Amino acid sequence: MDTKLKSKYSWGILAMLIVAALCSAGILSTYRLVAEDMEEVSSERYITREAYYGVADDLCEGIYFLYNEYSNETDKADILSDYTESGFLLLRKYMDCGVFDNEGNPLIENLSEDTAKKLIAKETEYAFRTEFTFQEDGDLSDISVSGREVDERTQYYAQRSYLKEMENTQLSYWSEISTPQDVTIIYGMTEENLNAYVNASSSIQHISAYGVIGYSRLMTFMLVFTMFAGAAALLLPLWKKLDIGSAAVFRVPLEIVLLILWMLLYGLVYFPASVVMATINRDLPLLVPGQNSPANEMFGILINFVMWLFFYVVVYWGFTCLRAVFTMKKEYFVKRTLTARVIRWLKTGGGNVGKKIGSGIGKVCRRTGKFAAKQYDTLLHLDFQDKTNRTVFKIIGINFIVLAIICSMWFFGLFALLVYSIILFFFLRKYFRDLQDKYKLLLKSTNQLADGDLDTPIEGDIGLFNPIQNELKKIQAGFKKAVEKEVKSERMKTELVTNVSHDLKTPLTAIITYTDLLKTEKDEEKRREYIDVLERKSLRLKVLIEDLFEISKAASKNVIMHYMKVDIVDLLKQVGLENDSKIKEANLEFRWKLPDHKIVLNLDSQKTYRVFENLIVNITKYALPHTRVYIEMTETDSRVHIFMKNVSAAELDFNVEEITDRFVRGDSSRNTEGSGLGLAIAKSFTELQHGELKIETEADLFKAEIVFPKNNIEETEEN
Repeated sequence: MDTKLKSKYSWGILAMLIVAALCSAGILSTYRLVAEDMEEVSSERYITREAYYGVADDLCEGIYFLYNEYSNETDKADILSDYTESGFLLLRKYMDCGVFDNEGNPLIENLSEDTAKKLIAKETEYAFRTEFTFQEDGDLSDISVSGREVDERTQYYAQRSYLKEMENTQLSYWSEISTPQDVTIIYGMTEENLNAYVNASSSIQHISAYGVIGYSRLMTFMLVFTMFAGAAALLLPLWKKLDIGSAAVFRVPLEIVLLILWMLLYGLVYFPASVVMATINRDLPLLVPGQNSPANEMFGILINFVMWLFFYVVVYWGFTCLRAVFTMKKEYFVKRTLTARVIRWLKTGGGNVGKKIGSGIGKVCRRTGKFAAKQYDTLLHLDFQDKTNRTVFKIIGINFIVLAIICSMWFFGLFALLVYSIILFFFLRKYFRDLQDKYKLLLKSTNQLADGDLDTPIEGDIGLFNPIQNELKKIQAGFKKAVEKEVKSERMKTELVTNVSHDLKTPLTAIITYTDLLKTEKDEEKRREYIDVLERKSLRLKVLIEDLFEISKAASKNVIMHYMKVDIVDLLKQVGLENDSKIKEANLEFRWKLPDHKIVLNLDSQKTYRVFENLIVNITKYALPHTRVYIEMTETDSRVHIFMKNVSAAELDFNVEEITDRFVRGDSSRNTEGSGLGLAIAKSFTELQHGELKIETEADLFKAEIVFPKNNIEETEEN
């Protein structure tokens, strides 16, 4: 069994060792560059420059000590007891210092005349000289750094360092000693004293293993080869022969893997840095006597190679363990995390305390999950018609918090960044897949419209594209309405041809027939009867043609309107009187309920008369004989309403919305004369005058309502 396992993972283990060996050899090849960095750091010039920056806090603290020697604001005994930890007390032994007024006169008694002249002189003999100038109100007005050993670059950075440190010192307890006002405080250090101070200051002179990490490129090279080993651990297993992730040693819980990697790159990084420094300084143990022996050099290389080999084998192992996140996905966090195991234990065998803890953790997880789901849903349902600043601020804020935490982890932040990148990868992959699914739904809806499918409803939550879906629904409804209207128009055209043919053919046939009879008839009485019939049919044909002409003009909005002041009450009465004979012939009883006063509107009297006439004539044709017809007029502040109600002789089975269309008749059997244009003309003439004609039916009750606005309508030649 062991032989089979070794054979199964041998290629993968070999690949791991080769990658680790390459990384080890690579980092060994960078030792020369690291040595150059350390030589620069260890150089006298570098150490001296660091000394200028390192004394910033001591110089700023010394300002208050020196000024107090002049002003005596604080008792010297208190200073000796409370401020003995100041580094200025050591620094003062290696430099000259004094307090001067604006005219250059020394203010400290124990300062010699020669020292005062050297300090105040602009052409300084000092290797390092610093001058602090204070105004009368105690504010610092100037900092000057000079000296024979100080270049311009060092002057610039030293002044910045002193200014920043001075701001911090003014806010600290050192400023309680005294308050410098209207003075200049000068420090001077000779080259001899400067070298002596540098040699005496261990914090400046000593370069430790941490110095190797901080001042050389060693850490950069380590991270580069770490990323190379990590990338190899993630990509090489794509070739199944090199996949060793299923071995037990690579199934370690996530928390342990992260802890080991953290210790390797953060907690234990001091050890390889110490070995590197010892190798560069030739401080490693000797295998044989003699510092320059080839055996010792080979032994040193071997020690470093084995160290880095172990280092990068662990890195490869860690990334291989983490690679399971991509293959196992959600199952990884359930099966390969200690957190999940603890939660399962708390739920099953943790006792009452465990159950309470598990319940609390469960609540936190559920709330966190709900919050994350809510934020995720917000991203999926962004409405770009609204301002998205709040959502953008949320995303940037969360990202800032995560990156701030990662940055606070020093070198371990690299692995935290890797984990964050992995989580971000899965999040973005899921997000874009959801967007793709919703985009496919949107595309499906557009294809339905393109194929002419207007009946299948557009449904489903498509997140970001919901506003587009709503517009598609409107388009679908609009197309469907337009198609229905077009179908209706085609049907009406067919009916138009049929009705016009029939209505024109009937009187025309009668005219032709009676004309032939008239030619052969000798009896004068019958000839007169034939002529009467011819006249009647001719007039009928004329009325039909005029109606066709009127409705054609009304449909094209090419009707000339002649507006005038019209008493609509009197006009309706006039229409009733002129059609009284037709009303009596139909055996109908009209009940009028009209206002006693005049109602004057701006209307076209002829067109309005035609509206009333068509409606009343329509009633005389289709109303049930021996019934009552009710005509009523009412008014409001802005409108006038005319109601006409009658009982139909035939069953009212027509479509109320279509009855006012052209050539649509309530009597589909054509038992009565009519062109089917009466209500259509009435509706067109009413609407041309900004009015409205409404038709309603209730059982056999036919109701027509005409509404005219009361507001004045400007007279026009053409509407």
